[in-house]
Amino acid sequence: MQRNQPDYAISPMMFSISHYLIFLLFYAMIYLIYYKIYSMNEKNSLDTKRHTGAHILATAIYDMFPEAQFGVGPTTENGFYYDVLLPRTLIPEDLAILEDKMKTIIKANLPVERAEMNIDEAIEHFGDAGQMLKVELLQDLKTHGTTSFTEIYGDEEVSSNEKEVATVSVYKIGNFVDLCRGPHIESTGQIDSQAFILDSISASYFRGDQKRESLQRVYGILFNSKKELKEFLHNREEAKKRDHRKLGADLKLFTISEQIGAGLPLLQPKGAIIRNLLEQYLWQLHSHKGYNRVWTPHIAKLDLYQTSGHADKFGDELFKVQGKDEEFVMKPMNCPHHMQIFADNQFSYRDLPVRYFEPATVYRDEKSGQLSGLTRVRSITQDDGHLFCRVSQIQEEVANIVSVIKELYSTIGMNADYWVSLSVRDSKNTATTIGSDENWEAAEQALEKAAIENNLPYRKVEGEAAFYGPKLDFMFKDVLGREWQLATIQADFNLPQRFDLSYINEEGEKERPVVIHRAIIGSFERFMAILIEHFAGRFPYWLAPVQVNVLAVNDSKEVLDYIENIKSILDNVVISRPLKYNELRYTIDTTPESLGKKIRNSELQKIPVIIIAGPKDIEANQVSIRTHNGESKITLTELQEFLENIE
Repeated sequence: MQRNQPDYAISPMMFSISHYLIFLLFYAMIYLIYYKIYSMNEKNSLDTKRHTGAHILATAIYDMFPEAQFGVGPTTENGFYYDVLLPRTLIPEDLAILEDKMKTIIKANLPVERAEMNIDEAIEHFGDAGQMLKVELLQDLKTHGTTSFTEIYGDEEVSSNEKEVATVSVYKIGNFVDLCRGPHIESTGQIDSQAFILDSISASYFRGDQKRESLQRVYGILFNSKKELKEFLHNREEAKKRDHRKLGADLKLFTISEQIGAGLPLLQPKGAIIRNLLEQYLWQLHSHKGYNRVWTPHIAKLDLYQTSGHADKFGDELFKVQGKDEEFVMKPMNCPHHMQIFADNQFSYRDLPVRYFEPATVYRDEKSGQLSGLTRVRSITQDDGHLFCRVSQIQEEVANIVSVIKELYSTIGMNADYWVSLSVRDSKNTATTIGSDENWEAAEQALEKAAIENNLPYRKVEGEAAFYGPKLDFMFKDVLGREWQLATIQADFNLPQRFDLSYINEEGEKERPVVIHRAIIGSFERFMAILIEHFAGRFPYWLAPVQVNVLAVNDSKEVLDYIENIKSILDNVVISRPLKYNELRYTIDTTPESLGKKIRNSELQKIPVIIIAGPKDIEANQVSIRTHNGESKITLTELQEFLENIE
């Protein structure tokens, strides 16, 4: 006899619903835990600490100068700053006073309290407090939805109330209340009082407008720990010693002449040697990969750059040259020239990829205030390359370029801990780019697929694309841990369309190629600056402008004849790693100076190998060798092999 089911039994449907509710509850808990961890990480991040550091600085300034008016106080790469309008000019001694006040605030572990205010109430509050700079920011926020001076008064003015803001957030530390959207740490004690310093004072203008109030900008440096701060300060001092502008002058590598013009460096013989060696090595890495060298002139008609889009991109940065009948411009980029070389050929699909290689100088009229040594110049020599291929060939071509990049930076010693930025356009602001959405989507997908297939440590970064296409930007660190964007690979579906480029496919029909722009070192000038600082002027043996200096102990005939024997050996030395057929570059010092002074001069010139020859060496048929590894003696019969095998 079948038993009746009890009234409290769970039906199959109820069972399923119960499990579904448990499932939802479980994932809700996971989400809350994740959100809590994310929020804590955000609040405790170094950037957040630096942001709060700016507010602590403002609190200290307010305590020292109650009548101060405050501009903005953002974070920087290594800390923060605050722009303030003060009753007097700050002096360096004031930084120590403000630092002590900040440490007192930090040790007091004051809460960083957030509150929201109606925007009209906020305007009234800051007006009553005499903070008229903040009032102006709030009024712009209310009217335009932004405090950005460029966005409001620049080329693309925001219409009134387009982004209406009803409330704002403020943060309070002690008695000081500041306008800010956050985030901030929970209390001042979360900052290590030994992990920051106030670094410097400079002048600035409110909202970056030279017609507005002149403010004083106080800079601070802040890290998570005293150890990290100490390491940063040490590296910064080391960077000053390695400054390529100082070393470039001391080692006679390059010259900046006022009569030539700012941003137009002249390479001295030693600097020219380094540049030529880099170019030879780059060609060595490319010559067996199907590249052909091309050459293009330094000027072209403006029409060329109007077609390519560079005329609009560079605008008043173009150098214009008036001919007798036509107007020309100094080329700002090499790409349009290479498009014309490709267009003057009748290529079929069997010919692709077509690869052009040209280290060539381009010109841009950079603002004089932005020019600096070799890092920012008006004459820019790019190690340019352009590949014309089919979409199906992009991955293989990227792989070939990546292999060159890895080999070069491994040779230089900058291949550790690099990463790659997949630089795509800003999806919310496409006005600064050219080409259709379809082309951009195809190019971005192709580069991301190539990055994945080549196991590149990449991450996608919006808004950093070239105006014609997305990029893979390789970010390398130098010996001081500073990050540099150097190599780049760019996919371009737009220029081939603008120049109506084509090849003949398998069906005998015209088909559009893809252009891959690539640079391995970027510009020679900037790369040389980085190398000078990376090596502190002490270049590796193969790249040193002078590799060996031979020092005569005295100027006796016996010693000078022996030096001639050494010279005949040096003339036969050929170095094959990493650059092949690299003949030895050496100097001979037979001056009557003391040996100690000769050695000192060689060391100041950072020459990798010093050979010393004197009467005792003649008797033993040997020479003394000094390198960074120390001093040793070798016979003349061993000298050539020794010099050819130095790493």
